[in-house]
Amino acid sequence: MKGFSVDTFEKQQAIDITVQVESCIAAEGIEDGICLIQVPHTTCGIIVNEHFDASVSKDILDCLDRIAPPDATYSHKEGNAHAHIKSTLVGSTQMLVIEDGQLMLGTWQRILFFEFDGPRQRRVWVKALEHRR
Repeated sequence: MKGFSVDTFEKQQAIDITVQVESCIAAEGIEDGICLIQVPHTTCGIIVNEHFDASVSKDILDCLDRIAPPDATYSHKEGNAHAHIKSTLVGSTQMLVIEDGQLMLGTWQRILFFEFDGPRQRRVWVKALEHRR
């Protein structure tokens, strides 16, 4: 298993981690198989979506703020309940196909790390599994 760190600098933000994930896959030498990406944190998540236009990520963050606003009343008194809810909605794992050593992403698709309780240093784990024929 490979991994890398992500340093976040804002309370909430989206960071394109596609290149780092691709580097992990290349280091494993997997030509055909699957790639599991996981963040071991409870207040961030990962998605696959468009990042060519950064306003897509902003719209996602804005929508999640409407669903789980930071200033709402929550039972969790640590002050980051909204981040836990957003992480639950977004998810902490993604699984992608690897073919000919490349992630099978669509034209506009990127792997996006979403921070909901930053700034922090985060960890991303990548496990590439080879398809055996």
